[in-house]
Amino acid sequence: MILLIATIKNSTFILEYMVRDLTGKHHLYYESTLQLRNISQEILDFAYQEIQRVGMRISKETFLDEGADLKLTDKNLTRALGKKLQSIYGGEFKETISIFGRKDGQEIYRTTVLFRGMGKNKKGDVVQYRGEDYKIILVGKDVLLQDINTGKKIHVKNEEMKNFKKVE
Repeated sequence: MILLIATIKNSTFILEYMVRDLTGKHHLYYESTLQLRNISQEILDFAYQEIQRVGMRISKETFLDEGADLKLTDKNLTRALGKKLQSIYGGEFKETISIFGRKDGQEIYRTTVLFRGMGKNKKGDVVQYRGEDYKIILVGKDVLLQDINTGKKIHVKNEEMKNFKKVE
């Protein structure tokens, strides 16, 4: 069991890690990287709570202006966490797999999971886009918007989200 006290943006976490058997593994061992970009403090708090809940170990944390990179010990749980973040908060989920090396004739893979939040917009918000009011229905590889007046749905690329104006 490893205890870690972390303070991030005025939030303090006491993380207690119960991990699968990592006997003989280096203390910096990791299988995956969770990249969190364009996120709120609420999303970061949720990610830490989920990591603690499932018992994953964080091998290394890197904080950037636009988010954080977390090196985690289980690629399957990291993938599940990325998908859970997307389903709850909306945003972009992307997974890449690369060969890290070989051991006993088998290739060893590392996984990178990217979760890019929606910034100031989230599912359910009403936004103005190209002069019309739309409700954000779904965010994934693209954004699904529904016209408030007509009910018509349109797909918009994630890059276009910067052109959304929130309607109060």
